[in-house]
Amino acid sequence: MNIREKTQQAFIDGDEKAFLSATFDELWPITRSISGPGIEESLAVFKRHMPIQIEKVATGTKVFDWVTPQEWHFKRAVLTAPDGSIICDSNDSNLHVLNYSTSIDKKLDLNELLPHLYSLPNLPTAIPYVTSYYKKNWGFCISDQKKKTLTAGTYHAKIESDFVDGGIPFGQCLLPGESKKEILLSSYLCHPSLANNELSGPLVLLALYRRIQKWPKRRYSYRFLLNPETIGALCFLHTHGQKLSQNIISGMVLTCLGGPVEQLRYKASRNDNSLFDKVANAITGKDLSIAEPLDYELYSPLGGSDERQYGSPGFNLPVSQIARTCYGNYDGYHNSLDDKAFMDINSLIKSVDSIEQFLLYAEVCGKPINLAPYGEPQLGPRGLYPNVNAASTRANSDDKEVDGRTRLHHILQLLSLADGQHDLFYIAEKCQCSIDELKLVVELLEQHQLMSY
Repeated sequence: MNIREKTQQAFIDGDEKAFLSATFDELWPITRSISGPGIEESLAVFKRHMPIQIEKVATGTKVFDWVTPQEWHFKRAVLTAPDGSIICDSNDSNLHVLNYSTSIDKKLDLNELLPHLYSLPNLPTAIPYVTSYYKKNWGFCISDQKKKTLTAGTYHAKIESDFVDGGIPFGQCLLPGESKKEILLSSYLCHPSLANNELSGPLVLLALYRRIQKWPKRRYSYRFLLNPETIGALCFLHTHGQKLSQNIISGMVLTCLGGPVEQLRYKASRNDNSLFDKVANAITGKDLSIAEPLDYELYSPLGGSDERQYGSPGFNLPVSQIARTCYGNYDGYHNSLDDKAFMDINSLIKSVDSIEQFLLYAEVCGKPINLAPYGEPQLGPRGLYPNVNAASTRANSDDKEVDGRTRLHHILQLLSLADGQHDLFYIAEKCQCSIDELKLVVELLEQHQLMSY
């Protein structure tokens, strides 16, 4: 059974861990970049398991302050030593080539070659991941251990690549909910052969799609987006930003969701007041509970991912970011030490579990709307109010429930405040109860078609 058949079998079996593991194995060797056959092949893998529509913004298009580059079509990179031995070959690791490298076929001496060699002296066995998307350059990435063995002589640098007109691709799909208001889940897909800081985000996105698809009820619509980092998010916003701005209530960029760290790190949206920000704050404050601790960090444009594009002043969208073993905080960041063993499929599953719990809270923590807002709805015939008004029923919430009218008071507060202006955190405070308690009342009113979002 080949890798693709293994992926398909795990998909059919519904074995989430095996499915994510096989999909990882299928994606790992593809030489991805921000454009070209590698990212398109990668998007096609996801398209087999979620109905993403793939679009392209043509080469040379002015996208805000950027211009989309030509596609990079890479074949192979080989650096040969003076004695004819191979120093590095992209067939062994696609990290060996400077990503977006121009073609070259040249004999040159060591001094001429050295400015085009990249290594990590502090991590002597690691192959670094280096890019030059917007300035023409060429180069090889090797371990510092290997670099130190190079001696004087004539080397042969050969990189086979072309730049052609095409476009920047991205893929998106929508899971419709009861409301047209949208939650955006986004990740990036452009780095080759990096596990935590690349494939973990898209794989968690895929797993969340499959889980949310099975929810019996979706109050909001969920948009799933995969794009090359930065330029892909800009191309998506250039094409769909205005429509997204009209519908989005919260969004989240998924990145670095594997690795050994035992808690998630939530980076707030730019304005620090979105629905997701409030849910995350409630989790860190222990008012809500998910399977693991959550660390809350304020927004910053210094570092990070596509939340910086969504949160730019022109859009100012309520998009946050969530990570586990965060970029820049581990030795394997942007080098060959970031592999499947470090990322760990079990760690991805744990992230999926926690983010799904987070989203289920967000489902009810928004601003509910009373569907019978003209006067108070008649609750008695619905079994939500005592039908006998007597001293003996003054502690009842209905004809049977004797609870000091706690549930009835929550119902009345909810119906009074559910005007689309107040979120459930505010209403829970007025009710002096927890979100978990109020969630049950929301569900009861939804069953009686008295409330929606």
